[in-house]
Amino acid sequence: MKGQKGYVLVGKFHGFSLSHWLEKIVRWHELHRERTWLASMSDEALKDIGISRADVEHEVFRPFWDDPMRK
Repeated sequence: MKGQKGYVLVGKFHGFSLSHWLEKIVRWHELHRERTWLASMSDEALKDIGISRADVEHEVFRPFWDDPMRK
């Protein structure tokens, strides 16, 4: 129609592309794996890398979307 302006949003959700959301999901999964791995480490291994068990507990109970690197 004459004068009609139209556009199609393909793969967009609130300004973020579908690939952005997929990257976020992958990152959240990676954070979950890393936090689980960290929780399974021995006290000796934690001491070697300079992390206390209290630091680990704090990190493990963070929500999966709480990314300290903001990736």
